[in-house]
Amino acid sequence: MLVKAVVLVGGPEKGTRFRPLSLDTPKPLFPVGGVPMIQHHIEACCKIPELKEILLVGYFQPNEHWAQFVTTQAKLNNVVIRYLQEFAALGTAGCIYHFRDQILNGSPESIVLMNGDVCADFQLDAMLAFHRQQDRPVLTLMGTEAVHSQSVHFGCIVENKLTHQVKHYVEKPESYVSSLINCGVYILSPEIFNIIATTIKAKTMDDLSEDFSTLSNSSSRRVSRQRSLSGASVSETLSLENDLITRLAVTGGAYVYYTQGWWSQIKTAGAAIYANRHCLKLYHNAHPSWLAQSEKGKAGPQIIGDVFIHESAKIHPSAVIGPNVSILSHVEIGAGTRIRDSIILNDVVIDENCCILNSILGWGSRIGSWSRIEGTPNDPNPDKAFAKLEHMPLFSDSGFLNPSVTILGAKVNVPSELMVLNSIVLPNKDLSHSYKNQIIL
Repeated sequence: MLVKAVVLVGGPEKGTRFRPLSLDTPKPLFPVGGVPMIQHHIEACCKIPELKEILLVGYFQPNEHWAQFVTTQAKLNNVVIRYLQEFAALGTAGCIYHFRDQILNGSPESIVLMNGDVCADFQLDAMLAFHRQQDRPVLTLMGTEAVHSQSVHFGCIVENKLTHQVKHYVEKPESYVSSLINCGVYILSPEIFNIIATTIKAKTMDDLSEDFSTLSNSSSRRVSRQRSLSGASVSETLSLENDLITRLAVTGGAYVYYTQGWWSQIKTAGAAIYANRHCLKLYHNAHPSWLAQSEKGKAGPQIIGDVFIHESAKIHPSAVIGPNVSILSHVEIGAGTRIRDSIILNDVVIDENCCILNSILGWGSRIGSWSRIEGTPNDPNPDKAFAKLEHMPLFSDSGFLNPSVTILGAKVNVPSELMVLNSIVLPNKDLSHSYKNQIIL
C-alpha cells in the first residue's frame, strides 16, 4: 500500500508575522531545534514504511537554497523529494488539486497532508493506522484539546465520541463551538479529489450566477470577483478547512484522530523559541546524539538542560549555555557569556561576558562585550491544562509594542555595554545606544 506525503510551505507573502527573520530565509527553512522547520515534517513522514515520495508545495520562487535543501534531505532520508511551485496562492485544497496528477501518480492508497507552519510530535504512523480502520474514510484530521477561550482561534471540531466521525466543523468561529481543534495534519484518501472537483464545479456555477446578476450594474465588479488578488480565479482558490471539511461533516467520511502529544503553530518568531524547546526535548528519543553534553574532565562550556550546538561553533569553556538553546554553524561565543532560551543563527559572534535571554540573533550579527540582549517569554499558561501559545499582536490596543522575544535581523551590530530589551531590530543596523520596547527600522 503506497503512501505519499504533501507538505504545504506557503509563499513569500506568508510569514509576514515572522519578519525580520523571513526577510533573509524562507520561513519553512528557518531553523527550529537546529534544523530547518520542515525537516521535522520530512523526518516524521519518513517513519511511514510505505512512503514513496514527499512533495513540497508552495509559491516560493525556487532558488539555490531550496534546491540544496531538497537534494540534501532526499539523500539523507533515501526518499524522493520534489518541490512543486504554484503559479499563485490556491488554498490548501486548491493547490493539491492543481497538482493532482503528480500526487496520484503511482496510485497511492493514502496521502499525508501537512501544513508547514506547525510543529509537533506527529506520530503519523499511528494516525495512518487509525485512518485505515475507519469505515470508508475520505479524510482524517489530527485534533488536540485547547482551552475554551483559545479554541475560537483555530478550526473547531465536533465529533461523535464513539465513532470519532466529524459531525460539525467551523474554522475560527466567533463564539465557542468545541475545545477540540484542528492541528493542520491530515490523511487523505484519493477520493478527496473527486469531492474537490465537485466543489470547484459548484463554486464556479455560483460565481457565474452572481456575475450575471450584477453584470448590468458594473462589469468591473465581475472582474474583481472572478479574480483574487493572487492572480488565481475564485473557483480555483479552495480551502480544505472552509470548503471541504465542513461539507464532509455533513455527508460523512471525515474522522478525527486525537493526539495527546505536543503540538504548536509557528506563526511568529516568539513561537519559534517555544517550538525550539519542545523539538530539543523530542531529540532525547529521536536524535540523542544531537543534544550537547557537559563532559567531565574535558574543557568545554557548561551545558544546562537541552541544547543543540553545531559542530563548527566555537564556545569558550567558561560560557554557560541552556536550557532551550540552539547554536548554529560558525558561531563564536566568548568567555563568561550566558545564553538561555534563545536561537543563535549562523555566523553570529558574541564577545565575552554577554547575557542573551529569550532572543533570536540573526545571521552574521555581532554582540560586543558586556552587552545584554533580552526578551519576554510568551509561553502558554502553565496553570491551564491544554493551553496553547498565544500569538499576540505586535502592538497593544493603546499602540505600544507588546512585550515579546527580542529579535535581531541579519548583520546587526550591537556595541559593548548596551542593552536591547523586548525589541525588534531590522537587518544591517549598527546600534549606537540601548533600546527598550522598540522596533528599530
